[in-house]
Amino acid sequence: MERRRVIVVGGGAAGLMAAGQAAASGAETLLLEKMDRPARKLRITGKGRCNLTNVAPLPQFMEHFGSNGRFLRQAFSEFLSPELIGFLNGLGVSTLTERGGRVFPASGCAQDVVDALLKWVRASGVKLYTRSRVTTLLLEAGRVTGVKVNRGPSTARENAVASKSSGRVYGGDAVIIATGGTSYPATGSSGDGYPLAQSAGHRIVKIRPALVPLETEGDISGRLQGLSLRNVNVRIAVDGKKQAEGLGEMLFTHFGVSGPVILSLSRLVVDALQLRKRVAISIDLKPALDTHKLDARLLRELDAHGKKRFHTLLQRLLPKKLIPVCMDEIGVSPNKLGHQITGQERRRLGAWLKDFRLTVTGYRPFTEAIITAGGVDTREVDPRTMASRLVKGLYFAGEVLDLDADTGGYNLQAAFTTGWVAGRASAQRSNAGNKTS
Repeated sequence: MERRRVIVVGGGAAGLMAAGQAAASGAETLLLEKMDRPARKLRITGKGRCNLTNVAPLPQFMEHFGSNGRFLRQAFSEFLSPELIGFLNGLGVSTLTERGGRVFPASGCAQDVVDALLKWVRASGVKLYTRSRVTTLLLEAGRVTGVKVNRGPSTARENAVASKSSGRVYGGDAVIIATGGTSYPATGSSGDGYPLAQSAGHRIVKIRPALVPLETEGDISGRLQGLSLRNVNVRIAVDGKKQAEGLGEMLFTHFGVSGPVILSLSRLVVDALQLRKRVAISIDLKPALDTHKLDARLLRELDAHGKKRFHTLLQRLLPKKLIPVCMDEIGVSPNKLGHQITGQERRRLGAWLKDFRLTVTGYRPFTEAIITAGGVDTREVDPRTMASRLVKGLYFAGEVLDLDADTGGYNLQAAFTTGWVAGRASAQRSNAGNKTS
């Protein structure tokens, strides 16, 4: 029987996994990557350390994807963190688990993961073509029959060759779109998969940046630029009503706020701002103390250090950089002595420590977003195989789908898992079509 041909579009985490699995399942496999080398985004993920996955159990893991997490239940039940870790160990990549269940390569180097995946893909028999941008899906009678590719030359010699091969057609029995989203477009994730999916009749849920830093009003964030706060509780209020909260680390920047807890809450903020709603951040700087315990702590500090000036006394409660902002916010002179602080002033301080507010005015662009929210509507994709419900032989994997999660390794696991499922399914299903090369 003639081998099936599978074409994978996009050489990121999902594409590499899909191509390797398709080839390992017996399919003749082509991997088409538009950049000069694959996995450029994977090389920089996790600040170059590559947060591969998370060891959270399946129910907890899925919660980090919100309502769309249900789509991944079956796929995750087959290939989740234990399977991914075992797979990578088999490729020679050992891992370690850190705080919050986050899993990294033991070397702390994303490049080691990329090298191992590329070695595996090539050993599996995948034909990898770089500088090959897929411009068109070839469709016939409700099925995909191949793709049209434009080459991207980089030298005069390649330019002469490309003039002959521009618009080359690759025929195949199955096509897997694994082009990523639109975040970090310099790595190749510039949204190419969306028009391809639309050409096959698929609906694209509005795309927007996710896991993205936020911009705030006024000069407070700028004054605090570079300050990192750990173990703070951040609440998001939309039109005055609390909508979400998270505990963790945040960072002040020249434009606003960032850091893990901010990034995880950012999708809600982006959606609210796009609806022109008012968004505010409330930071609880002392989440381990309720209002009464905090007030008792402040009383003890004022009694024990009553002869110290207020700004000096605050060094026992706050990072040095935050003290001038605190004094401005609560309206107390920095030179006032501790025993001169009134009960009203003490209560103002306590209230501010539990509710330090910033108004959100915007969010950073896709170039600074870690992932993309929105994408191919998952209602039009079979969760068991990642196959299109509209076009035979068409599959999707990775960030091109309308799936996004919090920070912590969840998104990269989703890319690997959907690639794993799509690669195996595309090779096993009988979707014979015309082959042209």
